[in-house]
Amino acid sequence: MTRNSRTPVTIIGLGSMGRALAEAFIAAGHPTTVWNRTADKAASLVAKGAAHAATVQDAVTASPLVITCLTGYDDTRQVLEADAAALAGRALVTLNSGSPAGARQMADWAIGHGARFLDGAIKNVPSAVGASDTLLYYAGDRTVFEEFKATLEVLGGDTVHLGDQADLAALYEMAVGGTLLPTLVGFFQGVAAVQARGLAASTLVPFTAKWLEMIISLLPILAREIDGGDYSEPMSTVNVFLAGIPYDEELGQEAGIDVAWHAPLHDLLQRAVAAGYGEHSIAALVEVLKKPVPAA
Repeated sequence: MTRNSRTPVTIIGLGSMGRALAEAFIAAGHPTTVWNRTADKAASLVAKGAAHAATVQDAVTASPLVITCLTGYDDTRQVLEADAAALAGRALVTLNSGSPAGARQMADWAIGHGARFLDGAIKNVPSAVGASDTLLYYAGDRTVFEEFKATLEVLGGDTVHLGDQADLAALYEMAVGGTLLPTLVGFFQGVAAVQARGLAASTLVPFTAKWLEMIISLLPILAREIDGGDYSEPMSTVNVFLAGIPYDEELGQEAGIDVAWHAPLHDLLQRAVAAGYGEHSIAALVEVLKKPVPAA
């Protein structure tokens, strides 16, 4: 396939991720048009072969496939609003943060302006864009996904369509993303603890990685327990985790570090015991999470 026969693509939003998207398309030979509110961010991409659109309307009309990579859905609509009529008949793919409700509102807005809509999520960092194992998942108009699948695969070899419901990518993005900050804070706490003993953060990395591999191996088992609603044959009980609370506090005192971030987790364990799940699998915490504490 020659360069000129590849699908033209427009990228709107040139933050670190937007630039990575544009660079991947340029490298793969796709005619790539870019636009950003701060125009000088396009300079390095133009030097690599991108076309810089002077206006949003020029950017949208340059390509049949328009990909936005802005902060959120509200920001995306704000940028596109004045030139929304230009979206008619074009495929609009949003790659931004936001809630499932935001994705549904975005889909209604886009379709209402005649666009063919697909929402997506990039499950990696900008430097991983274009790699064969980088995961991106999409939701919404399947015909858009099928028509442009080969083009979208330029961004990552693990490219998945979750379903026709436009909010599924945002749902899975937030559902999966919920593990990120607690995992990182747990690692940072461990780093603070070993540094209190004069040890380097890097010494913790191989052991943390091994621990995460173990957790990964447990996920299918825990998911089966949850899907079956049977927590009666636990690998580890809620009470076992509850018994570890004093150790968290002792570590904080000994290392002189802040472990207060554990408090809501400890509260969750205590509520699970109060609900009768003490000797059940730790997966039973799902049932407690389904019944949030009423707001004061």
